[in-house]
Amino acid sequence: MTECNQETFRFAAHFSRRVEAGFSAGQVSSEGGALLLREVDGKINLLGRLAACFSDGRDPERIEHTVGEMLAQRIYGLALGYEDLNDHEQLRSDPLMGVLSGKREMDEPLAGKSTLNRLELSGRTLRYHKIRYSAEAIDQLLVDIYLESQATPPERVVLDLDATDVPIYGHQPQRFFHGYYDSYCYLPLYIFAGDQLLRVRLRPSNQDASAGAVDEVRCLVEQIRRRWPNVQIVLRGDSGFCREALMGWCEAHRVDYLFGLQRNQRLARIIGAQMHQAHMLHQSSGKAARLFAEFTYRTHKSWSRARRVVAKAEYLDKGQNPRFVVTSLSAEQWPAQDLYEKFYCARGEMENRIKEQMCLFADRLSTEEMKANQLRLYFSALAYTLVEALRRLALKGTEWAEAQVDTLRRKLFKIGAIVRISVRRIVLRMSSAYPWKDIYARALHALRC
Repeated sequence: MTECNQETFRFAAHFSRRVEAGFSAGQVSSEGGALLLREVDGKINLLGRLAACFSDGRDPERIEHTVGEMLAQRIYGLALGYEDLNDHEQLRSDPLMGVLSGKREMDEPLAGKSTLNRLELSGRTLRYHKIRYSAEAIDQLLVDIYLESQATPPERVVLDLDATDVPIYGHQPQRFFHGYYDSYCYLPLYIFAGDQLLRVRLRPSNQDASAGAVDEVRCLVEQIRRRWPNVQIVLRGDSGFCREALMGWCEAHRVDYLFGLQRNQRLARIIGAQMHQAHMLHQSSGKAARLFAEFTYRTHKSWSRARRVVAKAEYLDKGQNPRFVVTSLSAEQWPAQDLYEKFYCARGEMENRIKEQMCLFADRLSTEEMKANQLRLYFSALAYTLVEALRRLALKGTEWAEAQVDTLRRKLFKIGAIVRISVRRIVLRMSSAYPWKDIYARALHALRC
């Protein structure tokens, strides 16, 4: 077989100039902007505390890759767009990934795909899988990061709850078909406070969207109130969380709620007059018309008490579009229109945050154990926490203050750099033509202050 040892490759000329290329630049990385994520971790100490959530049963004298290094390698890899463990067969020799992962000896490779796979299959066998994680500790860490991000206690904490589908294509455990999503999938539960992720829980899809929500909320509320005992806490979610168990728990523990309420014939009759009036307004103006009403409502069987319901009677070109929400918030605090338009509709922003989880490969749940798939969800959530902290701490006031993960990855993290390593220094030489040097410099300045 012919062996190619060509060092220079010639291409078609550019007018009078020859065009040549060659693999002679030395150590080059495509992740020049990732050092900003490393500075963020230095601020919030996410990865150091994450390593403490794992127990390592390996022989200390035979360890080549510490848990902390492997966790950093995996989470930085997700943030930078490397979804598979197979990607790390090449990344393990990337000098900048060695810096990000905290590898002291730069001439030694990072963990390969098999070693990282044993990390993810936590506790599968006693002989080969000796690293275990504590879900409770990781849950607490995510909330701690949020609590520490607030310089002063807020007046109100709004916890947004939502479930989403993660399609599965193999024969993973607890695999069920979901009629609404029309696929075999998992149904993880996400809980956010603003842009910050506080909880992610993997669940099978053969249950209600609110399944387990009471237990998750209970733990969150207890941890938040240990730090801020007098803060108002409000749960916000769609009609999938409008359940007696959750609303009753909130009422018994000084937690407010605002949930969508699925419409029915009885509710439609109650707002019949408002809907007729909206229809008349639409006919006269030719534009969408909406009116608001509120009333006390109780179901015939499922609710234990009457509750405040706010209704939107809206008429569009396509016809009626009524919507209902149920809340424990009083009319004095939140009048009907403000409650729906300014408070409830704001929960739509959470859907963008869930989409970002998929940009960080939260849908890669292909292992044969629920515990390992839960760990993959955690890894994506922690990568998101790192990027969200970058937006909050370094990009505030810039054009990328609200940029999504994939935008930051393309424009800020993916900067080609020649890496020079000496005894005393590691130097990155990045392109002089990079168009966002000012934002890069501003972000680093904000993180170093």
